[in-house]
Amino acid sequence: MTRYDDACAALGAVIDPELDEPITDLGFVRSLVMAGGDVEVHLRLPTSFCAPNFAYLMASDAKDALTKLDWTEQVVVELDDHHDSGIINAGLATDAGYRGTFGHEADSDLDDLRLTFQRKAHTAAMERCLTQLLRSDPDRPEASLGQVRLHDLPDNPMTDALLRRRAVLGLSLAPQSVVMVDHHGCGYDPDDVPVGLRRARSTRISIDGNAHFCRGLLSTRYPTESSAALRDPTFVPLATLTIPD
Repeated sequence: MTRYDDACAALGAVIDPELDEPITDLGFVRSLVMAGGDVEVHLRLPTSFCAPNFAYLMASDAKDALTKLDWTEQVVVELDDHHDSGIINAGLATDAGYRGTFGHEADSDLDDLRLTFQRKAHTAAMERCLTQLLRSDPDRPEASLGQVRLHDLPDNPMTDALLRRRAVLGLSLAPQSVVMVDHHGCGYDPDDVPVGLRRARSTRISIDGNAHFCRGLLSTRYPTESSAALRDPTFVPLATLTIPD
């Protein structure tokens, strides 16, 4: 794996907290420029008024992911075309943190926000797996889903996604663990399973719908740009040559 591939993989691990998808898949990485151990990344979002806390979280996570690579030296991450780009970019440049960047406007740190969306991501992943079981066996009673164990799930990307989200929340990954659990790992009573599944489904639909909407906004806002910089090391973003290792 080249350094270029290494950097792309690091950015691919950065998740949009609300949409629960990698920023690379969403097209939020505008450019990746490399020269030796120096890396410069520019991010873009679907609108100029995306929530500043979400925008900062993704930009900060991107910088952290690249800084953790053992070969990087200077890492610059900047957010383009956002109403708070100047503030966010200045805070990232000095590693000021969220509170240091926004001062009195930051009424809390980002830990609670991150946890909220990690929980939503788990709920959506859980619903996808259980709905998949229902579709494979239409005669199966919904109430029985409360007894499904991890080892009952098929070995596929959907199950892998659920396991990753359980790991983030510290939930059990033991094969005999119940799939349908709340944020604390507690299972559902049989009578509560149908309602719990409907609530989980509404969370998943909201996440999927927002992701689709944001993709549409992004393609409208930047109709002539693409994420080619992440697929083709010869791509020239922002008039600056990308130099893979």
